[in-house]
Amino acid sequence: MDESARPLLAITLGDPAGIGPEVVLKTLAHPDVYARCRPLVIGDRRILERAADALGMALDLDIVTDPAAGAYAFPRVTLLDPGNAAPDACPGAAAVDYVFRACDLAMAGAVDAIVTAPLNKAAMHLAGYDYAGHTELLTERTGAEKVSMLLIGPNLRIVHVSTHVALSEAIERVTPRRVEEVIQIAHDACRALGIERPRIAVAGLNPHASEGGLFGNEEARSIVPAIDAARARGLDVSDPQPPDTVFLRATKGIYDIVVAQYHDQGHIPMKLLAFDSGVNVSYGLPVIVAQGDGTQNDLVREANGWQIPPDDFDALVATMKDALSDVARLRKMGEESFRIVKEEINIERMVDVFATALNAVGDFGESNT
Repeated sequence: MDESARPLLAITLGDPAGIGPEVVLKTLAHPDVYARCRPLVIGDRRILERAADALGMALDLDIVTDPAAGAYAFPRVTLLDPGNAAPDACPGAAAVDYVFRACDLAMAGAVDAIVTAPLNKAAMHLAGYDYAGHTELLTERTGAEKVSMLLIGPNLRIVHVSTHVALSEAIERVTPRRVEEVIQIAHDACRALGIERPRIAVAGLNPHASEGGLFGNEEARSIVPAIDAARARGLDVSDPQPPDTVFLRATKGIYDIVVAQYHDQGHIPMKLLAFDSGVNVSYGLPVIVAQGDGTQNDLVREANGWQIPPDDFDALVATMKDALSDVARLRKMGEESFRIVKEEINIERMVDVFATALNAVGDFGESNT
């Protein structure tokens, strides 16, 4: 097979203390992944070896410094090791560095696209990186100016005017200029996916898209002017649509993509309808990126455990005393942890989603060649 027919994908390992290493290794245990792409893992060798031991998996590493030298042959795992996960280092710093390395390789043309395993935002912030998430990190690293989070499911596509900001700030970000930019991003993304004449729906910000100004004026003040400007350039754009029905209409084929005004407006319908099959792409970057979501911290909730600050021995001792003070409660918490892992955050489902992301990036890259 011609190697150029298989895109070379940089796969970042995510938070070294999280589930990323396990998800990556289980994903690369599928030979069909290698049939569709050349996977290059960017992460620490010791972290991968530790994850393989925990999984009882044999690990055959192909360690490279130049992506062009990789074997990319199942079952070997081709690895570029930055050597940055020191035992006493904050895992957030290593996770960010993996993404930086992948981004720089993509900008240099050494890899075709990037797929990121989950990073922990709290750990990232502890390391001194105040990014809201992958999208913001990549936007700064690449110097991109107009970027939006693009969610792609089997029968639904969504782009966002804003993402990881407080709701009050999200409302402030609904401006004619930004909405018009995201409408254009929606159009370009659909064209890149092979849709010749995209039909773009724009969700309103307020209930019922303000219903003629009864429930706010953001539609008239900020969204309609953006729609008018996009239509003047020949784009097929709807009037502001009621947010409670526009996503259903898109799934029925009336629209090809929906412009959501803020994070949860777009993420709730996508995760409800395509939790196991949806893919998150940072669109508008000069490189192709798909993102994984969720770390081990998602497993810890009030009903099933405690989160202890790093290096806080007193907090650890106090938590252990609290845990052992009520054995019946501890048993119930254990049962709840088992239920969460089994029903909500099943690692095999995460592997399937990660494999879907790899395949989607390969398809996206092929449509842009």
